[in-house]
Amino acid sequence: MIDLDARQVSASLDLPGGPLGIGVNPKSGEVYVADWYGARVFVLRPNAEGLTLEGEIATGKSPSGIAVTPDGATLLVANRESDSISIIDVGSRRETRRVSVGQHPFGLTLSADGATAYTANVISNDVSAIDVAAGRETGRVATGQRPYVIAFAAGKGFVTDQYSNTVTVFDPASLKKLAAIDVGDHPEGIAATRDGKTIVVANWGDNALSLIDPSSLTVTGTIATGDGPRAFGDFLR
Repeated sequence: MIDLDARQVSASLDLPGGPLGIGVNPKSGEVYVADWYGARVFVLRPNAEGLTLEGEIATGKSPSGIAVTPDGATLLVANRESDSISIIDVGSRRETRRVSVGQHPFGLTLSADGATAYTANVISNDVSAIDVAAGRETGRVATGQRPYVIAFAAGKGFVTDQYSNTVTVFDPASLKKLAAIDVGDHPEGIAATRDGKTIVVANWGDNALSLIDPSSLTVTGTIATGDGPRAFGDFLR
């Protein structure tokens, strides 16, 4: 756990397996951590002493991306090796549905209202849209090679394509591809600034961030970083 104002670690907790995706419940403050090797999600509780492990929730194989609906009632987990997502009731801590998606879903992002989930499917090179309430996939949009994570801004979806060195842009409503923007080498992490005016891409291969204007769909700048910048999920404050 990191204090963003002090820019220092305020607490830590050793977990077994392979901790990967992290999500925070906006209502209860519970923290959910995907265990890549254990087909489970850990449930953590922040407190005055730091973090406490409260339990775990069974998922599909190799859970990765995590998202929590705005009402805090539903947890969604991308199961990479099961080609599915788990829809979990937070109150009972049980999986209520498992929805088949594309091959090897990794990044998982919710629409602002929490009604639709989107997964970046690494092997099938596409994004799946899932109706959360209905528990079903509603469509897909093709991407570049090895899509990693999805972000939203200006009414559009943006997907990093690791092997194509591009960001695919799509319409979330129609699931139509709008553009492919050239960025740096091996783009992985992607997130929108809080004002929605800039998309930031972490390019693992060339030690730089690419800045994209979501309205004009152009790269407006590049920022040098340390060696091998990577990110997974929302990494902007």
